Formats: sequence, structure tokens, C-alpha cells
Amino acid sequence: MAAKSVRHGPRRPTITYIVTGLIVRPIVRWIFRQRVYKTERLPVGQGFVLASNHISIVGPFPLALPFFPRQLRFMAKIELFRPVLRSIFTALGAFPVHRGRGDVAAVKTATRLVEEGEIVLIFPEGTSLGKTHWMELRDRLHRGAAISALEAGAPLVPIAIKGSDRLSRLGPIRILCGEPLELDDVRELPRREATLIATQRLRSALGELIAELEERESGSRRDGAG
Repeated sequence: MAAKSVRHGPRRPTITYIVTGLIVRPIVRWIFRQRVYKTERLPVGQGFVLASNHISIVGPFPLALPFFPRQLRFMAKIELFRPVLRSIFTALGAFPVHRGRGDVAAVKTATRLVEEGEIVLIFPEGTSLGKTHWMELRDRLHRGAAISALEAGAPLVPIAIKGSDRLSRLGPIRILCGEPLELDDVRELPRREATLIATQRLRSALGELIAELEERESGSRRDGAG
């Protein structure tokens, strides 16, 4: 799994994506008071895998806005790709994945997109379980994010989100970007060993980011109370 040459310069976003972003962006920014921290950590001008905790089915949309107008690609359950909706979800950047089992085709699609210079969002937990999901799933993350990053020779970037499960209460959305994980030391290892180590590093990094977001929110509440 030696590093490959990842194509620079992503393709242009679709018209559907641009229009949707222009509508959703002010809503998320002003109504849901979205704040994004540490964006300077994100790679610039290249493809990479973005791996996030999964607390809501709407997660891809607030996570996409820090990159707008650059289009974010993401996996979505295959049940959403019905004849009427397929073209809409595809235009929004989604590609299908079979949940509940390893989907080799979806991982290969993610790897190809990253090699072509795209940002691909993957939820390594594989499903959304709300507030308690991280403690329940952190020890059995899927390895697709690590596989795609290693196969494409691209960065694997953890990112944490908080609040997208509280939209009905107009709760604030907070996003914290992590540093790209160090993978160069494992790229020459056997695939299974390399992906296991990379996934362990991703689990640790996501846990730290989630904890930092919790601390930031607690600090904000204390400051507000003071």
C-alpha cells in the first residue's frame, strides 16, 4: 500500500449541490449557530478521506458546509437510491452502500474518488444511534475509511460533530477538525495489519475530538452562567 499520486483539483460541483448549499448554508449558520473549529488542520487542494462520528442522518450536510462550494462525496444507504431519488442523491454527492456488511464496491468507489482528488466522507460506525452511539460503537468501527485512505495513498482526517441530532430543538451545531493521521509508517505493512492500526488511531483521535467538543460546550455554558 505504498503512497500513490493523488490527482489534485477536484471536479466542479453539480448545480444541484450549489443551489442546495446556498439555501442550507445560511440556515445552518444562523438558525443552528454552526461553528467550525480548527479548519486550518484540513488538507488543501487534494483528495482525502474525512471520517466522522455519526449522530444523525443529516450529518453530511453540516459537515459539507466548511468545504463549500467544493463538493463533498459521501456514502448513503442503498435504500435511498430509488428511481425517483437516485438522481437527486447522486447530484448531492452520495453513492450507495449496503449497510450491515462489508461493501467492497462502496469502499472501492470511495478509494477511486479520493484518488481523483475528491473529499470523501465516511462514518466508520456505519450507523447512527444518537447520543450514546460513540460509547457503544467505538470498539467496533468499520475499516472502510482506513482502507480507502491507505489504498489511495491519501490523508485520513478525523472530524467530530455535535448537535446535529438536536435540530428539532434548534440546538447549536459544533464541528471540530482533527489533524490528518500519521499513516506513512504503516503503508508497507500487510493490508489487514495496516488497516487495523489506522482504525485504532482513528478511534483514538475521534474520541479525543468528541471529548474536546464536550469540554468546549461545558466551558461555554459556564461562561454564560457567569
